[in-house]
Amino acid sequence: MTTNGAKTTKVITGEVRFSYVHLLEAYSSFDGQDPAYSATLLIPKSDKKTLAAMNNAIEAAKEAGKAKFNGKIPAKLKTTLRDGDTDESIDSDENPEYAGHYFIRVSSKTKPGIVDADVNPIMDAGEIYSGMYGRASINFFAYNTAGNRGISAGLNNVQKTRDGDFLGGRSKADDDFSQWDSGETDDDMLG
Repeated sequence: MTTNGAKTTKVITGEVRFSYVHLLEAYSSFDGQDPAYSATLLIPKSDKKTLAAMNNAIEAAKEAGKAKFNGKIPAKLKTTLRDGDTDESIDSDENPEYAGHYFIRVSSKTKPGIVDADVNPIMDAGEIYSGMYGRASINFFAYNTAGNRGISAGLNNVQKTRDGDFLGGRSKADDDFSQWDSGETDDDMLG
């Protein structure tokens, strides 16, 4: 799943599930934060190939970022690749989809390219949502900012591979409604 050799910081994932999707418009979760295009990728623990590629890319990012760490890789670095079964920030009751997955938050200040399974650009905004499945092109990098040191990942591009159930309580319109019969009253529809 890596590209251009074993020492690359770039990874093309296997099929992942997308959560907290902000791929069509830049989004800022709090005041003072620069808006960015972002998503959380849920990587099945069974996808050993993608996880190995990510771990290799993290190691390559550590090496490439040595200058940010005064020439020496610190013993403990934060990474954005986390375990959905054990991470304390995940409420398993509210986010059961994280079970059996690793997750990583990726973002970009520039809008990612978004294509379908046949590599055609996706033009319909309704096709991009939290819960869809796809692949992502991401790039790992080192950071050392205000005493925080670690390895993070930026988002390059997205390929939607298939639909999935919406996350966050949203539903499809055709699941919520039946065909409207103008002869029925509102009481008929509610009862």
